[in-house]
Amino acid sequence: MIDWSIIAGSLPDFLAGLKVTLGLLAISLATGLLLSVPLAVARVSSNPWVSRPVWLYTYVIRGTPLLVQLFIVYYGFAQIDFVRHSALWDLFKNAWFCAWFAFALNTTAYTTEIIAGALKATPHGEIEAARSVGMSSFSLYARILLPSALRRALPQYGNEAVGMMHATAIASTVTLVDLTRVARDVYANHLVTVEAFGTVAIFYFVLTFALVGLFKVAEHYGLRHLRAQTERSTVAISGAEMKTK
Repeated sequence: MIDWSIIAGSLPDFLAGLKVTLGLLAISLATGLLLSVPLAVARVSSNPWVSRPVWLYTYVIRGTPLLVQLFIVYYGFAQIDFVRHSALWDLFKNAWFCAWFAFALNTTAYTTEIIAGALKATPHGEIEAARSVGMSSFSLYARILLPSALRRALPQYGNEAVGMMHATAIASTVTLVDLTRVARDVYANHLVTVEAFGTVAIFYFVLTFALVGLFKVAEHYGLRHLRAQTERSTVAISGAEMKTK
């Protein structure tokens, strides 16, 4: 039987852990999105001196586990004399900063590739139309390419946001008391599996459902023009088929 008294008594701790999880998720995603936009522009540049370093960064980060990256930041940087004897040590000895730094680096790499892919998928006609009215490269990116690419990237970025939310669970490995750490503490104190990890699973499920819902709403309004184009194409094809018959 489930001991509801343990769950009720642990709810304040779970809510405190929820605040840590949401705070870490929010600042990591915000940092990653802010950094990934200019990096994505560099990633699609025809200049190899600009695009190759970004490709190398995203290739290395996406090719290694986030947990390994977190351990390198939290434990590895502490072994570097330069870090320990500089102002950087005040930052890297802080678990919050290390978790944010590792998560931000990770989500920046994935988001950069998502936005770069959306930029490459921009219809050539949009670019030619902008060029025909004399738009500069800056105006082309600011007014045409990036707004269009960011809207098309919403489905993939929604998956990245959900994945990053799940990944915040490893923050407990560097002493942060997030949702997962609270569940581990409840289990250690009471030796109850369902009450500890079942409760945290419900929290993560609700968070996932809320994030997916938010991105569905964003996609509904942000991708209306694509749905309209698809509907017009479907009507045109259906009309052509009827004429053929």
